[in-house]
Amino acid sequence: MISLKHVSVLLCFVMLLGNTEPETISWQSSRKLTWSDFKAKPVTGTSAVALTASGITFGYSVETRGDDIITFETHVFSHFYPEKSWVIKEDANDHILGHEQLHFDITELYVRKFREGISKLQVSNNIKSQLAELHKLVNEKLNETQKKYDAQSNHSINKEAQKQWEIFIDVELKNLEHFASR
Repeated sequence: MISLKHVSVLLCFVMLLGNTEPETISWQSSRKLTWSDFKAKPVTGTSAVALTASGITFGYSVETRGDDIITFETHVFSHFYPEKSWVIKEDANDHILGHEQLHFDITELYVRKFREGISKLQVSNNIKSQLAELHKLVNEKLNETQKKYDAQSNHSINKEAQKQWEIFIDVELKNLEHFASR
């Protein structure tokens, strides 16, 4: 007899309030962020003009036969959270929007790296712990990269560094096109 056990894990930058699902925008190459996507109230007392809240949504299910896992399926997505993202509109411009878009693109890059890592896993009774470890590692690397991006580009002020990051992320996304969000 085959039984199906479902285990879901959700990690994102938002906290779920009650039973309502937060508004999300899934990453798509054909859909770029606009300032109207940034719906949260701006944070005061900071030098930032905008904040992008994006994250990886991850879930999986395993199929078992007796005590053995015989197959697994995963779902990995890059999401932007409009209700947690904000902008000070009077200070906003296209250059800063490009900086915020690249934060979202970096999230997509790590979704692709996550999917690539998953594709290399073998079905075993340890698959849940392997997925959890891979998920943890990808999120750590994503956070490190986001911080490095902001530091090197000085939050978009260093236009040369900003341009270098745009080129770098574009190349990386193309290298992992096989694992792109559809």
